[in-house]
Amino acid sequence: MLHNWLKIAFINYKKNWLSTIINLFGLIIGLTGFILILMHWNDEESFEKWNPKKDQIYFFQTYLKKDNSYGSSTSYPLADNAAKRIPEVQDYVLMTNTGSAYKMATKTNNAYIENGAMVTDNFFSFFPFKLVSGSYKDALKNNNSIAISSQAAIKLFGKTDVTGETLKFDNKDFAITAVYELPKGNTQIKPDFIRNMTELLQNDKNNWGNFNYAGFFMLKKDADPRAFEKKFVDILMMRAKRDSNYAGMTPQQFFTTYGPTSSLLTPIDKMKLHAKATWFGGTDFKTLMILFTLSVLLVVLSAINFINLKTAQASQRAKEIGVRKAIGSTKTHLVLQFLMEAFILCFASYLLSLALTELLLPSLNKFYGKEMKMDDWHVYFYSFTMALVVTLISGLIPAFYLSNFKAIDTLKGNFARSRHGIWLRNGILTLQLVISSFFIIGGLVVNAQIKHMMNKDLGFNGAQTLVIRFNENTAKPWLKYERLKTELAKIPGVTEVSFGETFPGTDNYDYSSVDYMDQSNIVLQGSMDYNFLQFSEIKLAAGRGLDPKLSSDTINNTLVNEAFVRKFGWTNEEALKKEIKPRFDLKPYHIIGIVKDFNIRNLKDKVEPVIFFHYKETEWKRFRLNNIQLKIKGDDISGTITKLKSYWQNTVEQGYPVNYYFINKKFAETFEVYEKQQTLFTILNAMVLIVALLGLFALSSLMIEQKLKDVAIRKTLGASDGALIAGLTKQFLWITSIAVFISMPISYYLMNEWLKDFAYRIDMPVLPFVLSLLLLLILTFSVVSIKAYQATKVSLIQYLKYE
Repeated sequence: MLHNWLKIAFINYKKNWLSTIINLFGLIIGLTGFILILMHWNDEESFEKWNPKKDQIYFFQTYLKKDNSYGSSTSYPLADNAAKRIPEVQDYVLMTNTGSAYKMATKTNNAYIENGAMVTDNFFSFFPFKLVSGSYKDALKNNNSIAISSQAAIKLFGKTDVTGETLKFDNKDFAITAVYELPKGNTQIKPDFIRNMTELLQNDKNNWGNFNYAGFFMLKKDADPRAFEKKFVDILMMRAKRDSNYAGMTPQQFFTTYGPTSSLLTPIDKMKLHAKATWFGGTDFKTLMILFTLSVLLVVLSAINFINLKTAQASQRAKEIGVRKAIGSTKTHLVLQFLMEAFILCFASYLLSLALTELLLPSLNKFYGKEMKMDDWHVYFYSFTMALVVTLISGLIPAFYLSNFKAIDTLKGNFARSRHGIWLRNGILTLQLVISSFFIIGGLVVNAQIKHMMNKDLGFNGAQTLVIRFNENTAKPWLKYERLKTELAKIPGVTEVSFGETFPGTDNYDYSSVDYMDQSNIVLQGSMDYNFLQFSEIKLAAGRGLDPKLSSDTINNTLVNEAFVRKFGWTNEEALKKEIKPRFDLKPYHIIGIVKDFNIRNLKDKVEPVIFFHYKETEWKRFRLNNIQLKIKGDDISGTITKLKSYWQNTVEQGYPVNYYFINKKFAETFEVYEKQQTLFTILNAMVLIVALLGLFALSSLMIEQKLKDVAIRKTLGASDGALIAGLTKQFLWITSIAVFISMPISYYLMNEWLKDFAYRIDMPVLPFVLSLLLLLILTFSVVSIKAYQATKVSLIQYLKYE
């Protein structure tokens, strides 16, 4: 029996070779897209899986109800009191200064080591890296202790057995207590050197509002993280009761104003993909879900092609089914036979899609900057499951449809009189075109939004503006800046020099609370040089800028941006009359100018409130001056950079790499994620349209072939070719129109939800909806009319000789 079924299957594959190729092609494209996106998702989910304690470790986040925002940092007193007062907590670890870099010196060698961190001394209890040399016991107990990775050890000493050796950097001597190997698996916690931060914690033991640390809590086995979150509110109220007097508020007012108002624990192995805020950088889970959903829709389209073509071929299988039923074949046997035919095709498509995935994987790795390999059983399991689901969906519907034919009707040739098959095909074809229409509308809306972001006035001019970051710590960094400002201006090609703390493309943000009467808001600090606004071509909306000739401008005058004014509910005129009290200083500041909003982070987020002041106005702020910015001529950019690098490495920071970038290029990196979305949408659009149109071509070919006798009769009666083509294509054009109109409200809702994530978004355009209708009508007519035109050239004798 099985042998006969296989024989019949391959006879039908050969007989309907066009449909077979189209089904194979569609399923291969659909399954390949699904596997590639699945691999990307699986890779994102694999972070921190290496950690044997992952089931107990949670990344700590805060939530501020007033702003509906999450934070990724905590203060030392909050974490310490939570560990002491919440019984679910077993231990906690804090990290800060992640990504720090130093020029380190050994007795015989110097090397620049990046990606360091300062941690509490129990770090290795949370992150048990493989020990290469030394011991983790008391490895970070002393302020002069340091643990380094095996890569750093080889770079510094040429070997890994270096416990007890001395490193000199940051004007201190450090003893190496342990050498560790970084995990092979995906991880965001991969420091090349780790230092103790006891000194920092001593200074911060009473600073409840100093949120400068990333925190992880280890809960006791079977402890409920939600129970921790409920009890942590009491810790937050301790802070409110303690600090409310300084703010002149009640504890409840302080709690709701300054926050955070609650906390959130995310399992460490879910941190990268599912954390609401993350210290280490995360992935947009919503975008990943959209991509995954679209890849599933692509597979669904392929399955729809299969169903449509199988049901359209019913006339070719009807007599076969009638004969088999007449000689005793059961409905179950027929269903199993058609399922087997579907499985053979789906399994062949699955194998070929695995091969195609292997070919496309290097391109995907380059696109996402990853090193994914097809070595995870999860990928094979879920992709094969999808292939089985496709087999069941695309096999069962045609199987039940065909097996329900009555033997007596099919043998008499009356099977075509039932309209159930026509309604089934038309319904499924409509669904296919609804999905295609959504892809077209979605792709056009994405393109329009990204174009809008690209063309938006950013509020600054970063053209040919070079930022050089200071690598080496100095006792008085503002004196270093002032000396370099004079010296670098002498280099040919440099036209202007300045400094700004809060500038476009920066990843260095410093926040502080600013009070006015009973109002208080958290704002960005923007210390700067006097010429920074003119240097960056940032405009004033009202008032004036800072003037070094006016003594008040060097003491307690300040500028704020338009977002700051809106945050406090003022007009520009009202703001210029206000006196505010920043928490970073004890003295009041007079607002003398309103700076027009300019984007610092990216165009997805709103412009944040910023307070601008000269870097010398606050005693402590000058110690955080960490960059210098230069305008360079456009006629010899590479030559100017070469001179700057030579001067910097030989005179300014010997032994350090020159850490520089162009502002425009750095800010453009914030667009990359959206450009990648645009690229993926375009690729998926192309794949969807190819699969849909090939399916439409095959389906229209089969359906028109069934009408060739009707065409011959109408042609005999004098119908023109144009009238025949119109008659054959009209049904498909009606289905296309209905499908597009069905997709419009669905597309509007889904794309509007996507646009809500953007602070600077377009209004939903009408053009994508109109273009979707026109494009699909044109493509449908073009595809169907090819076969319709061929039908008008049929041999009348061949189809009418028995009439």
